[in-house]
Amino acid sequence: MSDQETAKQAAGTQAAAWVESGMVVGLGTGSTTAFALKALGARIQRDGLSVQGVPTSFAAERLARTVGIPLTTLDAHPTLDLALDGADEVAPGGALIKGRGAAHTREKVVATQADRFVVLADPSKTVQQLGTQAPLPVEVLPMAATPVQRRLEALGATVELRMGRGKDGPVVTDQGLWVLDATFPAGIDDAPAVRRALNDQPGVLDHGLFLDLATDVLIGQPDGSVRHETW
Repeated sequence: MSDQETAKQAAGTQAAAWVESGMVVGLGTGSTTAFALKALGARIQRDGLSVQGVPTSFAAERLARTVGIPLTTLDAHPTLDLALDGADEVAPGGALIKGRGAAHTREKVVATQADRFVVLADPSKTVQQLGTQAPLPVEVLPMAATPVQRRLEALGATVELRMGRGKDGPVVTDQGLWVLDATFPAGIDDAPAVRRALNDQPGVLDHGLFLDLATDVLIGQPDGSVRHETW
């Protein structure tokens, strides 16, 4: 594996080790969290661990079924013991940008319902200021794409409708909506203000700013070690 893959695997394996029998766990989406789900599935098969998972996307649901993680819903378990997920950017204090996989709306719902939200990352995802490496994804109603784009531009962003790869047309989320990617040339100076503006904008379902949600960050290293940060 590459150094980055080794780091991702280290973070995912450590996260899976924190899961205890009887827990209900949020199952995130993405390449780093996939290592955690595979490690958790191995523990279930090897050790008889009794857990249930709430997936954050169709992709996470399929992977969980493949590796043998029993699934449940927030209807049955509105409060989760733990949620495991990745991030596109991790800033000091645990502020995040998520949504490269267009699953950020469900991911935020699950993270908010968890007693402990554990973020898994490799060193390339750490930043000093949000928005310096990754665009901010905003999930929108198709009819509201232009008004939301104008609002983002007023906040200082350049905006692109995320287009599909290998298909014509935009990316469509699990909710059947579109994603606008907002790039802030100098980063996001005031993330709480951007959050407020988007939360107040009609036509926005949700966005990739995850502020004051992470309780722990596990940053895997190329040598297989893991750095743990908590707040």
